[in-house]
Amino acid sequence: MTDGAFSKSYRGRFAPSPSGPLHLGSLLAALASWADARAVGGHWLIRMEDLDPPREQPGADGLILDLLEAAGLVSDEAVLRRRRVAGYFAAVLGRLLQSGMAFECRCSRSDLALAGGIHRGACVAGADPRRPAAIRLRVPDAEIGIDDRVQGHYRQNLLRDVGDFVLRRADGPYAYQLAAVVDDAHQGITDVVRGSDLLESTPRQVYLQRCLGLSAPRYAHIPVLVGADGHKLSKQNLAPAVAASQIAALLPDIAHLLGQDPPEGVGLQAQLAAIARNWRIDRVPRQMTIQGIL
Repeated sequence: MTDGAFSKSYRGRFAPSPSGPLHLGSLLAALASWADARAVGGHWLIRMEDLDPPREQPGADGLILDLLEAAGLVSDEAVLRRRRVAGYFAAVLGRLLQSGMAFECRCSRSDLALAGGIHRGACVAGADPRRPAAIRLRVPDAEIGIDDRVQGHYRQNLLRDVGDFVLRRADGPYAYQLAAVVDDAHQGITDVVRGSDLLESTPRQVYLQRCLGLSAPRYAHIPVLVGADGHKLSKQNLAPAVAASQIAALLPDIAHLLGQDPPEGVGLQAQLAAIARNWRIDRVPRQMTIQGIL
């Protein structure tokens, strides 16, 4: 074990979006979250970020799960599909609305652009009352900070930097901030290891957790993998999918990019066991991006 404070109560997760097959950046994040859990004998779960059907690719969830299984990264519990727990989101949203912490907003993007681009307290005068309403959370003029296990201390003034943020979009889907908080609580997640591109979302999630009386998980935001052009590898940027036949050959390079020792042993399972056994999150590069040819 790499940290005596951990125990088998550790519960981590990997939550891919079924908007396309798994690419190298996602595989790197999956391996990091899996290794952090396995290094301390913890549980590792998979759930699908499947709340935005227009962005989803038919069959992508199956491709993702097949690739993860081929990589030896298998959920310790049934894969959570967010649509199956959507009732939790509605109940939580109802509580926030009833308490006055959340409110209906009919401001369009163009409305907000005229007002400086950030929603702070009051909706824009003249917003079309016939427009479908989004639901936003009221935020305080206060600093919300976290001590990230990789990136160190990070803080935001929510009112200045973010403004009242969306919990449910005007077109119906629940927003990532709400879904991530509710899902983590529903699954008892204690530790979140994910890409640094989500670091700036974390103070919003921590504040929402406080509003709901929830404990915050510990966070570790690892560097995201970028290509030679400096852009993040992503499905939106058409990053190529990983093939199952590539995985064993890629593991040493992925371990190196994460600051870990090259895995000893022959074969996929032996390499995975070595990565978990020797995992040190304090050796993960303390930077927002990493570039490598894999």
